Amino acid sequence: MFAKKTRALILETIPETQEFVDPPSKIVAYGFSEKYADLVCAIAPAKTYVKLMFSNGTQLSDPQKLLTGSGKKARHVKLDEDTILDNPALKELIQQAMRLTGKK
Repeated sequence: MFAKKTRALILETIPETQEFVDPPSKIVAYGFSEKYADLVCAIAPAKTYVKLMFSNGTQLSDPQKLLTGSGKKARHVKLDEDTILDNPALKELIQQAMRLTGKK
């Protein structure tokens, strides 16, 4: 359920994005081409939550401190029953990630 709602949020926010399913990684990625540089975000579903992943998460402004992770570049937001998907901060993170690809 969280994966479908997260997908809807992404497609609502950036309707021109392309969707790429990567079965070995168990993710659905969204971007403007299959190149890593054009990746906006990705969904990694699990049984009780979904990770909304940002490959350049360290470059995103996150005043609500939604992003977690300790990688050199990537960060994610864990979406579960406690997360409100209509939080404007989530949409802003997606929009920022889109702008990092050079798209507006």
